[in-house]
Amino acid sequence: MMADRRKFLKSTIFSGLAVSTASLSSLSCSTPKEPKKPIVISTWNHGKEANAAAWEVLSKNGKAVDAVEKGVMVTENDPNNATVGIGGFPDRDGNVTLDACIMDENDNAGSVAFLQNFKNPISVARKVMDDTPHVMLVGEGAKKFALSKGFKEENLLTESSEKAWKNWLKNQDYEPEINIENHDTIGMVALDENGNLSGACTTSGAAWKMHGRVGDSPIIGAGLFVDNEIGAATATGLGEFVIKICGSHMIVELMRQGFSPQEACEQAVNRIVKKYPDNYKNLQVGFLALNKQGEYGAYSIHKGFNFAVRSNDQDELIDAGNYSG
Repeated sequence: MMADRRKFLKSTIFSGLAVSTASLSSLSCSTPKEPKKPIVISTWNHGKEANAAAWEVLSKNGKAVDAVEKGVMVTENDPNNATVGIGGFPDRDGNVTLDACIMDENDNAGSVAFLQNFKNPISVARKVMDDTPHVMLVGEGAKKFALSKGFKEENLLTESSEKAWKNWLKNQDYEPEINIENHDTIGMVALDENGNLSGACTTSGAAWKMHGRVGDSPIIGAGLFVDNEIGAATATGLGEFVIKICGSHMIVELMRQGFSPQEACEQAVNRIVKKYPDNYKNLQVGFLALNKQGEYGAYSIHKGFNFAVRSNDQDELIDAGNYSG
């Protein structure tokens, strides 16, 4: 009887070891999914041309921070785009004021706000990041800094934008709500071949805004946030509501907790809807996110928000999901 018992225990132990060994073997053979890189994503349909410029850098093993700067400059330089750079709609006093920020893989950041007469605020923001101990310069101080770095002043108010402003002056009705399909801002985030993340965001802000108004775009944690360990996010739409929830930072922290980029964007939009039930129907906000695996997500309050994706096997515009359906 004792011999039979020993035989049973022995067979049980060895069979258990065999199962454990098999399980460990299967685990050791299971390799993590290879990150999709390089990849760049950006807001709205103008993001496609911006992505093409960024891809010129990324496809040659360039750095993500260089790619996003070069990418959004395409939109800043387009005089036909009335919401970014030259040709942007002015404030109610007729002044075109620009905001931008940039963030790299080392948690460095640079930002300018309320900048006038320089069509590439993203490059001024890059200089703030690279050449100063500060993160943000604004107004006259930002202007003096830009001039010291060799940037040239020019008139940013185009004929078409001036005409639109003068038409607005006839009634001077100011409604800060963003049209649900208004292609404002360009936010861009990228993952390079070396697995590093960076982002950039630039805008001329809300049309006919009060002189001195600054939105979310130049604010680190609101319009843009990058954490190279986790992911990056950017925002578009009515900036006041993005600022109120620190939208881009929130999304990156949700990804840190295990949410996918898509789920994190949805959570951020849901936060705005929940906190501002009397406002959200009349405004638009959209978010875009990218993680270290090259997975991306996008979501907005209302239908109409789209984004551009460029990678080795993608080059397309995609309609984002939305809360309102």
